[in-house]
Amino acid sequence: MDKKSYLGYWAESYKTDLQTNILPFWLTHGLDTVNGGVYTCIDREGNLMDPTKSVWFQGRFAYICSHAYNHIARNQEWLDAAKSTLDFIEAHCFDTDGRMFFETTAQGVPLRKRRYVFSESFAAIAMAEYALASGDKSYAEKALALFKEMRRFLSTPGILEPKYLPTLQAQGHSITMIMINVATCIRQVISDPELDKQIDESLFALRNYFMHEEFQALLETVGLKGEFLDTLNGRLINPGHCIETAWFLFDVARDRQMDQSIIDTALTILDWSWEWGWDKEYGGIINFRDCKHFPPQDYSQDMKFWWPQTEAIIANLYAYKLTGDEKYLKQHRMVSEWTYAHFPDHEYGEWYGYLHRDGSLAQPAKGNLFKGPFHIPRMMIKAYTLCNEILAGE
Repeated sequence: MDKKSYLGYWAESYKTDLQTNILPFWLTHGLDTVNGGVYTCIDREGNLMDPTKSVWFQGRFAYICSHAYNHIARNQEWLDAAKSTLDFIEAHCFDTDGRMFFETTAQGVPLRKRRYVFSESFAAIAMAEYALASGDKSYAEKALALFKEMRRFLSTPGILEPKYLPTLQAQGHSITMIMINVATCIRQVISDPELDKQIDESLFALRNYFMHEEFQALLETVGLKGEFLDTLNGRLINPGHCIETAWFLFDVARDRQMDQSIIDTALTILDWSWEWGWDKEYGGIINFRDCKHFPPQDYSQDMKFWWPQTEAIIANLYAYKLTGDEKYLKQHRMVSEWTYAHFPDHEYGEWYGYLHRDGSLAQPAKGNLFKGPFHIPRMMIKAYTLCNEILAGE
């Protein structure tokens, strides 16, 4: 493999695809020019299937538009779309208690609220990235204030409804990992001790609670002190989430003078999760595994979703950049070739999201309340940047 040509090819591919395919699809078919914000329930051809707005995606889209503006091109259309979506968030997506909704109507009338703080997490990273793009420091302050509210919601009993009754004391990996990313994004634009405190707390939890050497796996649900829960939920491995965690930690190591102990933790998670996730028969990253090899409970357990593939593309490029180990470049090639052979829709643009295990199409929609303009464009922006950094020897 000619590494220079290989990385140069992918860098250009990511940038071109983002600018000529992914973002134009969503700006054309998803951007709500009447009410502000973005629609994501879009069929294969770009037709609106449902005007319900995912609050997750209001933040995610504003983040992507700002992130692309900061790292790809100073495109005013992207910055305007980010501002429109942030305006929609601030006008319609917060409840009177400071928490955010999960769904609204097209006009912003609240429809649903959940016990999670993921809506807040995506709004916070959007505000931080927009602060960097626009130069408006007030959005950095808003991001930090929202982050601190998230920590209060998570730490104050009674604010968030617990997932289980008191008879089961458990904690989940998802919020542990997402808080690393939120803190990392915000600390690029504003400093505060709570940001590093959160990263340290999440890192401690990953190492001491969620990583289980006996299974060589990072588990999704454990006891409050990392106790192994020998149940369907307690044995669950989500390879895509774990691989995403690995590259979040690479970002932390970068910001901490290339802290080798953090790099080593991230590499261990990536190696374990690749072994669990890569489908040796059909290719691609599989949805769920059971650490004792029992059948997973989730009905989509053997499907191939779009987003774990994008996380694997980022993480393997990042691992190669940090280690120079060519096995990660080989894995990048494996997952890239499989992904690009199955997910892109060459007729109508964007990517499919849901495939069967063998790579055949399960359904052709381009978006819903959970799939939209986030994982794919984030991968393209991050991978473009990583390719260029590797080529420049950074």
